[in-house]
Amino acid sequence: MAAMNFSLPPDLVQYLKDLDTFIETKIKPLQDRDDNNRFFDYRREHARTDWDNGGLPRQEWEDLLHESRRLADEAGFYRLSLPREYGGQNASDGRGSNLWMAVIREHLAAKGLGLFNDLQTEHSMVGNFPDIIMVQHFGTPEQKKELIWGKLAGRVRITFGLTEPEHGSDATHMATKAAPETRDGVEGWKINGWKKWQTGMHNATHCFIFARTSEKDGAAKGITCFIVPRQTPGIKAESYQWTLNMPTDHATVSIKDVWVPSAQILGPLHNGLAVAQAFVHENRIRQAASSLGAAVFCIKSSVDYANLRAPFGTPLSHNQGIQFPLVELATQAEMLRLLIRKTALEMDSMPHVEVEKKLGDKVSMCNYWANRLCTEAADRAIQVHGGNGYSRHNPFEHIWRHHRRYRITEGSEEIQMRKVAAYLFGFGGRKSLGDAKL
Repeated sequence: MAAMNFSLPPDLVQYLKDLDTFIETKIKPLQDRDDNNRFFDYRREHARTDWDNGGLPRQEWEDLLHESRRLADEAGFYRLSLPREYGGQNASDGRGSNLWMAVIREHLAAKGLGLFNDLQTEHSMVGNFPDIIMVQHFGTPEQKKELIWGKLAGRVRITFGLTEPEHGSDATHMATKAAPETRDGVEGWKINGWKKWQTGMHNATHCFIFARTSEKDGAAKGITCFIVPRQTPGIKAESYQWTLNMPTDHATVSIKDVWVPSAQILGPLHNGLAVAQAFVHENRIRQAASSLGAAVFCIKSSVDYANLRAPFGTPLSHNQGIQFPLVELATQAEMLRLLIRKTALEMDSMPHVEVEKKLGDKVSMCNYWANRLCTEAADRAIQVHGGNGYSRHNPFEHIWRHHRRYRITEGSEEIQMRKVAAYLFGFGGRKSLGDAKL
């Protein structure tokens, strides 16, 4: 029997070293320049937030993120996961694969807070491109030219409008509707409705708006994705939702008599949910790896502190009340890492469209458990560090506040557990226990 090999490919190990060198020589000096550390130390939430402008991100903060991405792109790191035609390295040799991205995301998050990988903004020196994945799989040649190349050049910024004020996980019951309407001889659609948590609306150039175009509420069919330029008459950011972790760029958007030509439909008419789900598995496995990395950072920081801190002359680490919770967290992190990497590797072995059917439950397992583990590890780090942990001079409160959201977004953990149950118990014909008759 052939031996199982759990070691990382040598070229991936070297890539991590090259990435670390780039961060030390290019990104860390940028973070240290002009008091840019204010965005990462105890001042971070205040420094990032324009409190007098609706709580939106400060322009200086977004300019800094942009400059670091430019450096990463110039050095050849930023587009790693993209196909070669878009300047990426994703190829049959594994570079830029789901396994590579999972390992890289964990590696970066385990470093803690920094300009190299700011989890609050989905910012990283190795980029994640869910909107590009959507256009890559479903866009026309004209749409790919405008949106993908425009995004990579910095001209295009896309926001995603699926969730509504009254509809979150129940997307098939969305209230936003679109009806056919021809204007000046051009066939198109008139859209009316509302969206909420539309991230990035403050600087978007295009909105992906999902609306029901046929069938009854609750039907998976009959929803269409429309590409709506931000300045189209009738689309308005009514407010931005202040959140547990600030700044905010999550808008509530009204859509009133917004007309778009039929050429602005992304993907098949009435089949928009497939478009919305195009990136979900890649996004979830990579986000799970980031949560794992942040958890590892919290665990390691707590172990180091417990060895150094010596109340009453004895290190904290000598107390089983300190040891055992960290042992359990460390054990869960080790097991989760294997599941994430195994799942990512299996995702790389099959066509994109097969992942939902064959691995959807494993991706959901990785994601919901990693998000929960991260918040538990951050909370434990606060407790181990005592008053120092509660202080913003340590990053644990920031990690907890940010990752707490992922137990709701990316599919709430209850929705993802329900998906696992569908595979486990055979609902909808899905089984994940081999040939077991469930």
